[in-house]
Amino acid sequence: MFRALDADAVMVIEAPDTNRNRDGARALEGFAAQFDLRARVALMGFANDTQQEITLLYDPDVLSARHDPQDSDAAPGFDTDFAIDLDIDAAAEVVSFSKPPLEVAVEAASGFAFRMIGVHAKSKAPHGARTPDEVMRISIANRRKQLAQCIWLRARVTQHLEAGDPLIVLGDFNDGPGLDEYEKLFGRSSVEIVLGEGDTALFDPHARAALTQRIGAVPTSSRFFLAHENRYLQALLDYIMVSADIRKTNPRWRIWHPFEDAGCFHMPELREALLTASDHFPVTVDLQV
Repeated sequence: MFRALDADAVMVIEAPDTNRNRDGARALEGFAAQFDLRARVALMGFANDTQQEITLLYDPDVLSARHDPQDSDAAPGFDTDFAIDLDIDAAAEVVSFSKPPLEVAVEAASGFAFRMIGVHAKSKAPHGARTPDEVMRISIANRRKQLAQCIWLRARVTQHLEAGDPLIVLGDFNDGPGLDEYEKLFGRSSVEIVLGEGDTALFDPHARAALTQRIGAVPTSSRFFLAHENRYLQALLDYIMVSADIRKTNPRWRIWHPFEDAGCFHMPELREALLTASDHFPVTVDLQV
């Protein structure tokens, strides 16, 4: 799958973890060396204790990259806490990231400099719930936390766009327009919050399709088996959002879905590799920078 992608850079979500006994960056670099991948240097940000890191694999011959976390009053460092009142009770709630976004300063061989933020937003699944009431309570609490994280992330996005930084925000948001009934309770999805509106809006064509298609087919980037229903559920959870200046370079997006992308479907070896590798499928964007 990685060979087929042949990417200059891959933002790996749920990468190998780093702790006293393991080094996630070394593991990925060993993987890249074993299979002779161009994207062979691993860059990690803030390590976490969830055993799921966010790590950038990149080709050092065409890109230079460094972890460059930001901090401001409106958007404090992602390894710290963020206080926000989400339920209008005049009391701020303090939230944190279990998987702090990876902030990367990147420069292409051409000299073009841009920013990347790798994201793995909190899952909304009501893990541990045993009754319908617990499902609702945990789901609403998780949705509230995820919205807070994405408001925090959006503040950082606005900070970069106001500074004129070309920006790419990408990763697994565990959310999307119209994905569940709790979106109605809070007004909009976390994806819509990060995309923003007006002059500082980011763009992702798959998110746009989901936002404008009320009935009918929309792109999907993941496939999960529901044992209790004996069927697969498909959803759009993974995005690559770009700023307006990057969009002007005529980028080309692709979801490497083994059953929706003809190139993947008609190559059995790649199709099987995609199904084996993950229940999420790669999302890519080709840029001329």
